[in-house]
Amino acid sequence: MNKEGHVLNAVLLSIGLGYVFYPAGDVPTFRAIAEMSVPLVLGALFPDVDTAFGKHRKTLHNLPVLALFYAWPVFFNNLHFVWMGVATHYVLDVVGSKRGIALFYPYTKEYNLPVGVAVSSERAGLVTVVISVLEVALVAVVVQLELPIQDITTTVSGLV
Repeated sequence: MNKEGHVLNAVLLSIGLGYVFYPAGDVPTFRAIAEMSVPLVLGALFPDVDTAFGKHRKTLHNLPVLALFYAWPVFFNNLHFVWMGVATHYVLDVVGSKRGIALFYPYTKEYNLPVGVAVSSERAGLVTVVISVLEVALVAVVVQLELPIQDITTTVSGLV
């Protein structure tokens, strides 16, 4: 996906997750949306910094980088939600793009799913919206069914 697709995904996630965690549509909902939006967008854009150095879709598109951003708020109590932006960036590049990413870099094999489209495709925006809706739906299922992963997600994100 391109940077516009990653930003669109982060904005849609911010809105969707705000309503998942606070469905009333009142002040707490909009506060959650505001709290998540900037870190999600920053996280969604961060992996593409590797276009300026290193190897694009390899150097910063891998699981160790995601682990770093996931662990950061646990140890330093800041940068909440950035890890979600990084994770969703990876999801868009693996699921929505034909090329994929090197999840286990420096092992250079790129992983993707056969459902992706080219970044320049006119369907890239639609694919981004569909993936965003599926991501929000997945979190909603975790929250509504009170699955054990919810404890990890809400503790790290700071929402609950």
